[in-house]
Amino acid sequence: MSLKTIKAIFLISAWYDILLGIIFGLFFKPIYQSFGVELPNHAGYIQLSALYIFVFGIGFYLIYKNPVQNREIIILGILMKLAFFVVAIGHLVLDTIPSIYIPFAILDILFVLLFVPAYLGLKKIAPAV
Repeated sequence: MSLKTIKAIFLISAWYDILLGIIFGLFFKPIYQSFGVELPNHAGYIQLSALYIFVFGIGFYLIYKNPVQNREIIILGILMKLAFFVVAIGHLVLDTIPSIYIPFAILDILFVLLFVPAYLGLKKIAPAV
């Protein structure tokens, strides 16, 4: 995988998570209501999760800016995306998750499938860094 491709992947993932974090953090009530999802007893539960997604978007932007120097951040991104996928799919199997979450789980596993070869490719480009 070329450095140009790696940078493109992380620029796209940065914008995706930054925008997702902002949208869910600010507009979760109408989004949840339109999908018939019950709101939690405190807005902070959603807002904190949205802020974590936003922060990961910043991390992906740092990878985009300097993939070789920030290569290890990719591991955190892989773990975060896998965590959401595993939880979402686990609840899908149990039929206890609102359908709104499934497209995001699918996108997250697709990002993982891009992040892993990017990480491995960067190890080959600069193994000693």
